[in-house]
Amino acid sequence: MKTWHEIRGFPLAVRLLLVNQLGVNTGFYLLIPYLATHLTENLGLSAVVVGVVLGVRNLSQQGLFIIGGSASDRLGARGVIIAGCALRTLGFALFALGDGLAVLLAASVLSGVAGALFNPAVRAYLAQEAGERRAEAFALFNVFATTGALIGPLLGSVLLLVDFRTSALTAAGIFAVLTVAQALVLPAGRRAEPSGSGLLGDWREVLGNRAFLAFALAVVGMFTLENQLYLLLPDGARDATGWDGAAGIVFLVGTVANLALQLRITRTLKARGSRGRWIAVGLTVMGLAFLPPAVLPGLVPVLAGALLLYIGVMVAQPFVMELIPGFGRPGLTGTYFGIFYVVSGIAAAVGNAAVGWAMDTGEQGAAWLPWACCALFGLASALGVAWLHRRGALPANPVPEVAAAVGERSRA
Repeated sequence: MKTWHEIRGFPLAVRLLLVNQLGVNTGFYLLIPYLATHLTENLGLSAVVVGVVLGVRNLSQQGLFIIGGSASDRLGARGVIIAGCALRTLGFALFALGDGLAVLLAASVLSGVAGALFNPAVRAYLAQEAGERRAEAFALFNVFATTGALIGPLLGSVLLLVDFRTSALTAAGIFAVLTVAQALVLPAGRRAEPSGSGLLGDWREVLGNRAFLAFALAVVGMFTLENQLYLLLPDGARDATGWDGAAGIVFLVGTVANLALQLRITRTLKARGSRGRWIAVGLTVMGLAFLPPAVLPGLVPVLAGALLLYIGVMVAQPFVMELIPGFGRPGLTGTYFGIFYVVSGIAAAVGNAAVGWAMDTGEQGAAWLPWACCALFGLASALGVAWLHRRGALPANPVPEVAAAVGERSRA
């Protein structure tokens, strides 16, 4: 009840963006986890071609986050969000209707570009509209995103009993509904104001912010470890039980914990100390989450590790999102989020490759190796953030100008 009361206390735009994220993750995870199987088993494509199709989607998204962020600043977040959802609708529909390589590549590019548009734009819009309650807004954002990440695969597994096309068209339909809903209901939000320095000038300003870049690099462990919810932990659950469905228990544990604890954790910690300290604590918990499966066999240690990992994310992630706009002026909020996700995406890809290498190597008699590797990632990131906090390099509070602007709009 407290969660729903908290949601009602936010402006309409924030509430719509929360529902939007639930739909985005539901539609995405309804399709993407099953795409590789469809390409290989249904279409008979080689592993190399499948890798190219999936890689093009990732590259299109990770490499263009900066474009989406800058477009949000210059054109307004609302239009960029709507355009991103419309492109995702088209991309997922192409996955359903086409089986030629050219169509599949086009679907991958459209799906990736869509994510590059609306991901930074949604976060910039949320930061601008939530003002001083940014941490709570991003905490709720995490709740809705996690819930969608659970509903999506479950719904996808049911729809696949019909066929992949039905699943893909359903995912496209979800994004079509989101596109129309946002076009009809989402307010215009803060008007974009030209910076006067040009696009390249905006990028130079952000990339020249050494404190921001140091922070982005310091928290890359968060994204690498969070990705293990879809790689190492499900693999560990399957190995422990011999049952493919055990991976679903990992997501169920996390979703229940997220619904019950996320907002409570954020509100409690926000009133008890600086953001940097809690980010470091959250990253430490994320790293420690991989120790139980490293030293103990069975499903219970894997689930305990998953629960600790989710708790660590609940501690750190809302404050990471809250701090990002504080590194620069409000007019570049989208650009800061865009560049942050470019840096984190590249680093997470490298981290995932390292974890994959550790998993392959561990099969030769060192099963603990990938778990230990992840623990080191988490602890290294925690030390990096703690060092920046100690040096006073992190913004401690929401940007005053953003909060003031929100207040002026609410009084108008």
